[in-house]
Amino acid sequence: MSYLFLLVGFVLLIKGADLFVDGSSNIARLLRVPPILIGLTIVAFGTSSPEATVSIIAAMEGSSDVSLGNVIGSNIFNLTLVVGIAAIIFPLKVENETIRKEIPFTLLAGGALLVVINDVFLQDHSNNLITRSDGLIFLLFLSVFMYYVIEVALKSRQDSQNEAISDDIKWGKNIGLTILGLAGIVFGGELVVSNGTEIAYAVGMSETLVGLTIIAIGTSLPELVTSITAALKKQSDIALGNIVGSNIFNILFVLGASSVITPLSVSSKVGIDVVIMLLLTILLLVFSRTNFRVGKREGAVLAIFYLMYLVYIIMRN
Repeated sequence: MSYLFLLVGFVLLIKGADLFVDGSSNIARLLRVPPILIGLTIVAFGTSSPEATVSIIAAMEGSSDVSLGNVIGSNIFNLTLVVGIAAIIFPLKVENETIRKEIPFTLLAGGALLVVINDVFLQDHSNNLITRSDGLIFLLFLSVFMYYVIEVALKSRQDSQNEAISDDIKWGKNIGLTILGLAGIVFGGELVVSNGTEIAYAVGMSETLVGLTIIAIGTSLPELVTSITAALKKQSDIALGNIVGSNIFNILFVLGASSVITPLSVSSKVGIDVVIMLLLTILLLVFSRTNFRVGKREGAVLAIFYLMYLVYIIMRN
């Protein structure tokens, strides 16, 4: 039955992402804001829902390895395989604001995470811990990011008041499509994660390895399917905005909320994964500055990096 539910989950993810991209891109037009802002907010928050659900539940059950591994593994998966496959399908156009502000903000969030998980090195503590105070700081960072996005959205709306919108694009229909698509993404993601994890434990994988691989990949499937769907529809702003926004939400909201609920103990191995995540974020920033797009060649390089990382963590664990 696990294999059957796994298949049903994939079907829900694919169909849900199709509806979600259509609905959210039309909402962006109705709101008269750039699609990337919808990607950074509604789409990113929606596709991060599985990570939030899994990490918060894991934190409440005392499985901090799963909670942390899920977020870091998901972010690495997003930066490499998701961006890579989307760029191979359709080169991703990168706006100047994304290069100057949004990707650097992702780097800032990752840097803050690296600082708070190094209590032993920085403060001579006996163990590394993401405390409730650290979690509250993450949530404050998130509020700053949301303030920035809202400011940009309001300015963009003022600049495009005279843009004509087709009469076929209706609020009710597109809100319905977005909600229905999101429900398919979240429920499908849950089916894939729970059944994929059950299969993984059955073949003898460790909790840390499951967190960094099966759960991380499973909870990132909404980002993968949504970004691929957006790339196929040539909505590259939504595809890239989804990744950047999702990575910001994963660190600041998911880890912030999880650690506020219960402090998270941090394995010494996790620091290496966070450094890898930061280096990959810098690599994406460098690629983005190449003609303001992530092309097929860069996408292939990122995808190969994920395969290398996967081999590394399997051998390490």
